[in-house]
Amino acid sequence: MTSANSKMICRKCLNCAHHRLMHRPNRKKPTLCPSNGVYWPSVTQIITHSILDLEMFRIFKKKVNDVASAPVRVPQHIAFICDGNRRWAEARGLPPLMGHKAGIANFENLVDWYIARGVSTVTFFIFSTENWNRSKEEVDYLMDLFYTELKKNMKHALEKNLRYRVVGSRDRLPKRLAHMCDKLEETSAENTGGTVVFALNYGGQGEIIDAVNAAVAAGEPVTRETFETFLDTGDLLPVDLMVRTSNEFRISNFLLWKLAYAELMFVPEHWPDLVKDERMWQRTLDEYARRDRRFGGGKKANYSGKQK
Repeated sequence: MTSANSKMICRKCLNCAHHRLMHRPNRKKPTLCPSNGVYWPSVTQIITHSILDLEMFRIFKKKVNDVASAPVRVPQHIAFICDGNRRWAEARGLPPLMGHKAGIANFENLVDWYIARGVSTVTFFIFSTENWNRSKEEVDYLMDLFYTELKKNMKHALEKNLRYRVVGSRDRLPKRLAHMCDKLEETSAENTGGTVVFALNYGGQGEIIDAVNAAVAAGEPVTRETFETFLDTGDLLPVDLMVRTSNEFRISNFLLWKLAYAELMFVPEHWPDLVKDERMWQRTLDEYARRDRRFGGGKKANYSGKQK
């Protein structure tokens, strides 16, 4: 039917698009602004849009609050393999020893940053049992550097209520360095603000062999829990996140027992770059938060295919 005969409407066209277009009630045309020809919205439009805007804002605010209130997973134990000191120095035309000095310069700030964000243990692999194969000049320099750093850490432990641990064999260390390791551990043993660990003259296989011998000597049945008490690292939490710098994709005999279920992260930056860059520290936490840790359990699934 045509609009001229609008009173005569067939049943068939009641729901058709033509009927809705031709027989809709007359509506007032929007008013044009005399200055620029732009339509002025009606009061109804203003109210409708305001209600929609408020509703959208409410939904957006709820989503933001949900995200903000959601618990963020933070690793309780983060461990670093501090690699790339010499390559960092070489890239800048500096002597290799300067790379080691740059790599140890900002430990305390990095530790404070992670502890403030909920990490309870921060471990640094600073010298392995295999590193004795380096030149005598480099090894002697590192031993002096470690002594100076550990001596400085005495004050840090006191100020920040931090417990310090130095894991690894003392056998080949210079006497004054070995004594400083013992003194730092004893002085900070009762501190509860967090734990800082230096793996110095450390090797994971050697640690396990020593623990096996100690367990055999004890003459008691060994379980996973009891065996761990014989480890040098037995009092430490399992590693949640291990970060290795300088684009090396190995764990290099580091904390073999504690790394059993650790998330592994390998980054291209050399250690002296990471140790001073807060953005990189945040990146490690962001990456860990994205990981889905299942510990062998897998995701819950309806394997039978039956309706629950």
